[in-house]
Amino acid sequence: MKVKKINIGIKGLKESLRDFAETWKNLEAGRKVKKEEGIYFDSIDVMRSVLTNKRLLILRTIRERHPASVYELAIFLKRDIKNVNQDLTLLSNIGLVSLEKTETDKKRIMPHVDYNEILLKIAL
Repeated sequence: MKVKKINIGIKGLKESLRDFAETWKNLEAGRKVKKEEGIYFDSIDVMRSVLTNKRLLILRTIRERHPASVYELAIFLKRDIKNVNQDLTLLSNIGLVSLEKTETDKKRIMPHVDYNEILLKIAL
């Protein structure tokens, strides 16, 4: 089985704007642009506020136990479903979790994590 990875990095606003400008110039010149996928935060502090230990445990639990619903995930984690749902919404908004409505019960939402590793890149 191939290990899927997701890149997480720290990029300040200036660096992000510089990368965007460089990519734009290359596109205008007709050059190929390397597709860079990942999630970037402004600072380590912002990253830590998003990727808390509880949220990382959510990702690990989804990956290992494949819960059939948010309710089942909350049971696995021994946490209140409302709090788990809030964390899942945030993780989904930044692209770390996908939430799928089941075909049999449209009210039931099944969380998915489509990678095995998170790689953290911090530029110096």
